[in-house]
Amino acid sequence: MHTKIDLCTMALLKLGEKPIQSLMEDSPAAQLSRTLFDSVIDMLLAMHPWHFACKQFELTPNKNGEFIIPAECLRILKCSGEIIGNKIISPSKTIKITSIIRVEPSLFPSYFVSLATTKLAMEFCVPLIGDQNVFRMLAALYETELQSAKFIDSTITTKQNNIENFSLVNARF
Repeated sequence: MHTKIDLCTMALLKLGEKPIQSLMEDSPAAQLSRTLFDSVIDMLLAMHPWHFACKQFELTPNKNGEFIIPAECLRILKCSGEIIGNKIISPSKTIKITSIIRVEPSLFPSYFVSLATTKLAMEFCVPLIGDQNVFRMLAALYETELQSAKFIDSTITTKQNNIENFSLVNARF
């Protein structure tokens, strides 16, 4: 169970910096952490359909006949309507959407924690230590971790694909 401070501290440690105790500290590290954390994590979550961050919603229209996208949605993956801004236009009485949502750090799986801390370290690197070589090393590590995290996440099964009684498969044998 990780917190924002835990993730920011892990990122700072990757840079050889001292850990922070609070995001409200007056140190440059804490200021960067509180300024960049939410936007960096939102971007990481939105960039891939992570299983742990997917959620389905069943929406009903408001009095104007529009479906309002919930504020926690970062990216809509499936929708049966036209997205315009933060609304969905559809003639249906209800619609289902599948989206990527904001997830608390305590719910991040370990592969995403590692990816997030490396990305945060990259974002903190130049303002805190100004070393381009360290930045390039972190960028290479981030790319490797991103591929590994996507692979791990893609191998998580959510339902069984049962093809034993599928007529096209049976016809071949």
